[in-house]
Amino acid sequence: MGRAKLKTLKETTLNSFYAVCKLQGLKNGIHYKVNHQSSIIHFANGSEIIMKDLFYYPSDPNFDELGSLEITGGFIDEVNQVHPLAWAVVKSRIRFMLDEYKLVPKLLGSCNPSKNWVYKDFYKASKDGSILNYRKFIQALVTDNPFIDSNYIENLKQLPKAQRDRLLYGIWESFDELALMDYDSMLSIFTNDFVKDPNGKMYITIDVARKGKDKAVIAVWRGFEVIELIEYPISLITELQTSVIALKTKYKVPLSNIIADEDGVGGGLVDNLKIKGFVNNSTAINNENYQNLKTQCYYKLAELVNNNEIYVSADLSEKQKEAIIEELEQVKASDIDKDGKLKIANKEEVKKAINRSPDYSDALMLRMWFTYFKPVRKFTKNVY
Repeated sequence: MGRAKLKTLKETTLNSFYAVCKLQGLKNGIHYKVNHQSSIIHFANGSEIIMKDLFYYPSDPNFDELGSLEITGGFIDEVNQVHPLAWAVVKSRIRFMLDEYKLVPKLLGSCNPSKNWVYKDFYKASKDGSILNYRKFIQALVTDNPFIDSNYIENLKQLPKAQRDRLLYGIWESFDELALMDYDSMLSIFTNDFVKDPNGKMYITIDVARKGKDKAVIAVWRGFEVIELIEYPISLITELQTSVIALKTKYKVPLSNIIADEDGVGGGLVDNLKIKGFVNNSTAINNENYQNLKTQCYYKLAELVNNNEIYVSADLSEKQKEAIIEELEQVKASDIDKDGKLKIANKEEVKKAINRSPDYSDALMLRMWFTYFKPVRKFTKNVY
């Protein structure tokens, strides 16, 4: 029984296992015992369920850790979150006592609709009739679950359309093909604790508000982890300046590692604090093929999000998390049918879609500037 992260499996999937055992009259400690240290569930008849971490680690790109595994069957929860190679390797390890019991090797995967390899290999292939003859796709809706809480369904109905289509109605095509970030990867930014780097460099990024219109957002980073996020619904430059100075002192962030949106009133903050200024419409760094610097940095942010390299550990409300996801969903490619530099939907289009400015995502995007900019150390020759 596997999942991308073993910790998450034990916090979620294992609870579902307990519920199923209870329905079947199986009691923990009598009919089965869970050894959390070895991550094995032992049954009284000698059978075992091995719980496995199936995350793609660069140190084990071929999943060699699974090499000695011998199993009779497998189940991967939220299979859309694992690498397709993990699926293939687990399937190849279904080889234990199959002939003795005349068993057909079977691997079950479950997930919500997601635009990745599961969509292509199972859903789309099943729909167009090209699915491999040893595979089967079975659509199941939340309403098919006789044990589901009615309040849960009502909560799903209140979600924004894209999430509602996906989680309530099981619609796989509801995703915007122009979106730069995978939906599940966006959700994972709040659980990617493996990104933590205690020795990571400290940065501060500031999306400056226009008084009375947008909110200002300040993000404090340790490496690629957001450890603190502060917002000001209506703020003065002097108020932001005081806050940035306090955060700079608290986290020991050098001025060279602080950047703010310099367009508009943000220029005053940049001048007063002598920090880096970010001009959205300036030329892309290294003359890369992007419409401007902002587009370049959003593409980089999308790359890191999709690779699960961003972690937001800051203490946020669910409303704030939803707002961040809503904004990241609006990072979309634009004019893809035209030749020329890569573009994204402009701020006015985003505002029209979500009825507000994408201040959170802009604060995240600003961090990408430091992934491109490499300061040149200048040496002077002493003359005697």
